[in-house]
This record gives sequence, C-alpha cells and structure tokens, in this order.
Amino acid sequence: MIRTVATKPYDDQKPGTSGLRKKVPVFQQENYVQNFIQSVFDSLEGFQGQMLVIGGDGRYFNREVIQIALRMAAANGFGKVMVGQGGILSTPAASNIIRKYKAFGGLVLSASHNPGGPHEDFGIKYNASNGGPAPEKLTDRIYARTKVIDSYKIAEFADVDIDTVGTFEAGGMTIEVIDPVADYAELMESLFDFAAIRAMFAGGFTMAFDAMHAVTGPYAVEILEKRLGAAKGTVRNFVPLPDFGGHHPDPNLVHAKDLYDLMMSAKAPDFGAASDGDGDRNLIIGRGIFVTPSDSLALLAANARHAPGYAGGLKGIARSMPTSGAADRVAQKLGIGMYETPTGWKFFGNLLDAGMATICGEESAGTGSDHVREKDGLWAVLLWLNILAARKEPVKAIVEKHWAEFGRNYYSRHDYEGVETERANALISGLRAQLASLPGRSVRGLTVETVDDFSYLDPVDHSTSSNQGIRVLFQGGSRVVFRLSGTGTSGATLRVYIERYEPDAAKHGIETQEALADLIAAAEEIAGIKAATGMDVPTVIT
Repeated sequence: MIRTVATKPYDDQKPGTSGLRKKVPVFQQENYVQNFIQSVFDSLEGFQGQMLVIGGDGRYFNREVIQIALRMAAANGFGKVMVGQGGILSTPAASNIIRKYKAFGGLVLSASHNPGGPHEDFGIKYNASNGGPAPEKLTDRIYARTKVIDSYKIAEFADVDIDTVGTFEAGGMTIEVIDPVADYAELMESLFDFAAIRAMFAGGFTMAFDAMHAVTGPYAVEILEKRLGAAKGTVRNFVPLPDFGGHHPDPNLVHAKDLYDLMMSAKAPDFGAASDGDGDRNLIIGRGIFVTPSDSLALLAANARHAPGYAGGLKGIARSMPTSGAADRVAQKLGIGMYETPTGWKFFGNLLDAGMATICGEESAGTGSDHVREKDGLWAVLLWLNILAARKEPVKAIVEKHWAEFGRNYYSRHDYEGVETERANALISGLRAQLASLPGRSVRGLTVETVDDFSYLDPVDHSTSSNQGIRVLFQGGSRVVFRLSGTGTSGATLRVYIERYEPDAAKHGIETQEALADLIAAAEEIAGIKAATGMDVPTVIT
C-alpha cells in the first residue's frame, strides 16, 4: 500500500558542502526527513526500477531514517535497495557499492566529522551514479523543490530487519542487506601490496589506529588486524556508537589528542592514524611527527608509485583552494596536471570522471583517489603503510627528505566556531570591500601582492563557482585565506588558513605557529577577527 501524505515546506533545507546537516531535533520535526528525501527523488529522472544504496555512519537517528528511506524508495518506484548491515556503510564504502553494482545513486546518512547524539548532528546527502556527492546543479534543484513541496509518497510495511544479511521483498521492492565491509576490503586489496604490509607487521612494525567509535572500526579491524596481521588491539575505539562514545569524531590534534600524545611519547608505536565519523577523513602521525593533511597529500602523490594500484603513474593531482601548495610542486616535478578547486569533494568528481586527476586532497584531512568518488580515510592510511613497507624508513625521515627536496609549506588552519552568522558574514563582506585597496599595502612587514575572491571555472563542464573564499597573497609566496565553512549545523564557522613556503632546509625545524606568527598577526589586522567574532583565540588550531 502506498500513501500520498500532505506536507508543508521548511525553509531551511538548503544542502551545504556535502548534503543537509542539522541538529537531530530539527530532523525529528514532523515530515522534515520525508520532505527532504522526497525532494531528492522529485529532482531525479529515470530511476524507476533502478537500484538505490542506503547506509550511514551509525550515528543517533540513523536507523529510524533508514526505515523511512526504505519505505519512500519503494513508494517512489525504485526496484531495489542495497543497505549496509546494521545501517552501516562508510561514505567511501557507499561510493564503492554504488559504482561496483551500478546503482542509480545512494542516500548517505551522516554528518561526517560532527558530533552525534540526541541533541547533536545528523545529515543526509545524495550521491549520484558515479558514486560522488550530487553536483551543485542537482543540489540547487533539490533545494528549490524543498521550498514548494506539498506531499510525499511512502509505502506501508513493517520495519525491515537490517541486522541480518539477506535478500527479501517489501513494498514491491527488493531489499538486500549486505556486509558493509567485504566489498571495500576487496577493493583495498586490489590497490595495495598487502603481502609487503603483512611482512612489515610480521617483522615487528607497530601501529595505533583510533576509529573514534565511528564507522571505520569494523573496516579497520577486518583489514588491519585480520588481513594484514597487525596485533590485536591495534585498532582502538572500534565499536561504532550512536554518540561516538560522547566524543567528537574529528581526527585532528584537538579531538584525537590521546593519539597525538602517545605518538610524541617514548612509548610511541611506529605509526599512528585515525579516521572520522563516516570514514572519509584521516589523521597521520609518525613517531615524533604530525603530518599535516596538505603535506600528506603531497607525500602520497610523490610516493604513490610504490602501491600496485598506482604503479603506472598519476594522471594529475587536484586540491581544494585552501589546501597548501605542497602538492603543486610534486605535480610540477612529475610533469602532470594540477587543479585547484573550491572546497567540497563534489568538485573533484568531474576531474576524476574525465581521467584528468588520480589523487585529490583537502586540508581538512580528506584524501582519496579515482578508486571511488569520495575522500577515503582508510585508503590514505593503507597507502601510507604501503609506502612505509616499500621505503623501509620511518615517517619522520620520509617527511624530512620530502621537505629537503621540495621545500616546506608551513601551514595552519584557525577555526572560529559558532560565530553569529550576521557577524561572520559582515567580516567576509568587509574583506570583499578591501579587494581593490589591499594590493601594495604593507601589513606587519609583509607586502600584499594580490587579493581575490576565489572563483572556479570547471575545466570539464565549464560551470563557474564564485565567492569561494578571500585569498590574500603576499610577496614571496605566503598567503592567508578567509572562508566560511558549509559543514556546521549552528551559527557560522570562520576558517582562516595561513601558509608560508620555506625552501631553505636549515629553516624547516621551526615550530609551525612561530613560523607563521607574522602572517597570523597580519590576518588579524586585515580582517579584525577578534572584533568580528568576539573571540580572542581560535576554537581549534590544526
């Protein structure tokens, strides 16, 4: 039985950088979930009888939304749904399932690295048939539909048992509950030299992986401990919990401080890593050294040839605009294309589909390749392990040799979270008003060379994305970037990215914040951050 239910639109369902993210109580409002899912389906064409993939990161409200989505998929005419056992599918695993089984698309239920729980964050995003996040033209259609929606369709059937692997019928639709790990693990084994990594672990190599009680726990246990032979207990906090154990599942130096402290101690294992809520981000720490995401992207690209899946070389590298220029120098040496895009993994999709790029990365701890169309935390960890097995050197030595060859990009991101939206917008507007007057100005001993509001022309579909962040470039190659984030659920997050390029190896040992001190002061003088945000210091420094 299919019902058509009358509803009224909500005015706050505009998808952000990666889907719709709000607090759980917002999603729990009457028909809020149904309105958005129906708006997604109403914005698609040609899916009758086709397959949809559904899964999420196991956060609070995940199971309830899956049951709603299954009933609505049946009512709207999908022929089959594949859903991860227990409602679990990491974001990169969902992308792989969509691609491998040629699904029409997928609903990924996650708020990524944001906290979970009854009063915390939830999210829904649609991924297209290439396995990647919906492009802007589709999310714009979805948002337009949410503003006028007046009904949704839903089938009447009992809750589906999503904890048991198997196939059955409901609402005239086939539902297949799948092992969420098997297909992903098989893909990883096809890309990396598991035999060499196994031998490294067998030879005494040690590692700590913090799954942060998030979705990568089952994936990491299966791959690292069972298939690669890492010691039992290598994977910590491996049981996905609806509230991530009360922690913030963001793999940075603030929220993964225990791992950082371990890696800086006398008891440090050889390698430390972590992933986030939905498994698409990563943290890499060697014994005695934190590898910034920007540096990690450059190092992975420079050494990818050590992995069988990339032995033939890279087609190109892509990075988000705020990510440091470290990868640019690798691309130049390799003689391959380098692409600078707005923030948001969806912007890499066209480059990957067109065969123009192989490895992509963002300073926000996301790296990935053309194996899926999402960033992939565990993939980055495994590529690092493959490189370590091949080079037989510690992380610190590999990083320092890279800096000596390419120069070091000192880099930091200062986040000001929960800023009143009006005040955050006023800060950006004030910067835009200075675009013409800043060039040539001396600020804290630094001379401003150029200023712009980043705009991106997609080389594949020729679409334009404007107002993507204010870039202040100084003579000598240093820069400061100001941008409002689209991944939060309340207020606004101001991100300030600070970067200095240092070619002199004798100056590569300076503490990062010290090396960037004059740029940090210049950013304050130019933007008036303290006055605009009401904060004396950033909420998070990475």
